[in-house]
Amino acid sequence: MFKPTSAFSGFSVNDIEKARQFYGTTLGLEVKLNEMGVLDIKLPGGSSAIIYPKPNHEPATFTVLNFLVSNIEDAVKDLKEKGIQFESYDHPQLKTDDDNIMRGNGPTIAWFTDPAGNILSVIQES
Repeated sequence: MFKPTSAFSGFSVNDIEKARQFYGTTLGLEVKLNEMGVLDIKLPGGSSAIIYPKPNHEPATFTVLNFLVSNIEDAVKDLKEKGIQFESYDHPQLKTDDDNIMRGNGPTIAWFTDPAGNILSVIQES
């Protein structure tokens, strides 16, 4: 019978050191490089993820990691001050405003990418 005791997510990057800097310093997450050359990341709320190097990495065309925040405007402003550029979308179901935030069509959300092009988001808590 399938009864996992835990679970974690993982995704690839093309430069593990840039990822270590971005996730550890820029985003302020606890990041450790393990003995296999993989980043172990502790995520808020007690979950975790791994980031592994892949020479022929291609960024996913979907969001690989979401961060819940209590105030999306403050979170976006703070991340922009750290040099993060947010994505802008102009599609009927995916339209962002001047602050790069999508409102009123599902969760209030803003997307950005890591140095390897993986899509991340901040989502306003309900």
